[in-house]
This record gives sequence, structure tokens and C-alpha cells, in this order.
Amino acid sequence: MSFQSLGLGPNILRSIEDSGYTEPTPIQTAAIPLILKGEDVIGIAQTGTGKTCAFALPILHQLATSDAEYQMPRKARRGRPPRALVLCPTRELAMQIHESFETYGRHLELRHAVIYGGVKQGRQVNALRYGVDVLIATPGRLLDLVNQGHVDLSEIESFVLDEADRMLDMGFIDDIRKVVKMIPNKHQTLFFSATVSNDIRRLADSLLRDPLK
Repeated sequence: MSFQSLGLGPNILRSIEDSGYTEPTPIQTAAIPLILKGEDVIGIAQTGTGKTCAFALPILHQLATSDAEYQMPRKARRGRPPRALVLCPTRELAMQIHESFETYGRHLELRHAVIYGGVKQGRQVNALRYGVDVLIATPGRLLDLVNQGHVDLSEIESFVLDEADRMLDMGFIDDIRKVVKMIPNKHQTLFFSATVSNDIRRLADSLLRDPLK
């Protein structure tokens, strides 16, 4: 199977080609078509199997297609709240995911931002003010900026919980539930984890609607 057969738009395929990738990995082959259909998805894959690409590519496609349908120019998105949220456990992972969205979205008129703790928040706040389509965040900094009025989660259409097993191990379960309460009831949830424990199953059952695994 090729990336061309997965239903992705030409500008995304161009970015994939620029990156030197020729064939999708198993998690990408399985997940991308389901995500493009709007399904809630549970993806079980180890680090290094291309799972970030498995959710980044279809999310970029959905956002770009939506903008094209409504003929929305880039300048009209200034100050616009994010429509996709990726929640992950660490600063390092957040930066890696942000880099992937920048790479695969290089030929699209979409904006991406990453927020995490351990650094001053000024530059992150400025990025949010300019307008963001995809927001990648760690739980603590996200909740801080929401409480300060810098982040509006009322227009989230796609919610990704990445490295869910690590999130639970690091004690983020309460923060995850707080974030979920802030986003619209009608949204797509994508749940990625390297392992599946009973705690992971319970969390997935509480967050996803009829997910495909």
C-alpha cells in the first residue's frame, strides 16, 4: 500500500515525498483511513513505528479540507482558537510532535503551536494570540493557560491523547479529565498508547465513542 492510496490531499503527499517516505507503516495504514472517516480510534503502537504521522497526516488533511470548503483565507484565522488538540506527557514529546506537524503541513496554510512547562510562557502566549489550528500541549501548562484566559478550547474538533500509558503512569488522569470537560461534546478522539492495561481500557471507555482499534 502507498500513501497515495490512503486518501490524503496532494499538498500532504508532497510533504511526505519531501521527507523521503515511500510506504506507510502498519499503524499508519490501519489508522489513517479510519481517522479520515471521522471515527474514534485506539491505536496501539510502540515508539518508533510512525504513530505520530498516523494521526498528524489525517488531522492536517481534515483541517485543510475544511478551510477549502469554506474558502477561508489565512488572515481570517488570526486569533482563531485551535481546532485540533494533541495532549502528551512531556516537553520532549510535545516538541517532537510539533516538529512533525510543521514538516507534514509545510505546504498547507495552517498554523501550529506547542506549549509546555519549564519555560517562560510569553512566546507561547504570543503564538496563541496570532491564531492556531493545531495545538500540541502538556497537561499542566495547558490548564495554566486556559485558566489565565489565553487558550480557548471551545472549537476543538479533533482530540489526540498520545502516550496514554505514560500519561497515567505520570499521574495526569485528573488533568486529562479536566481538559476533556473543556472541549465540545461533539469531537473526534484519537487514543494512542504503547500498552493496554486495565486502567488504559477504562480511560478509553470513558473518552471514546464506539472506537475502532
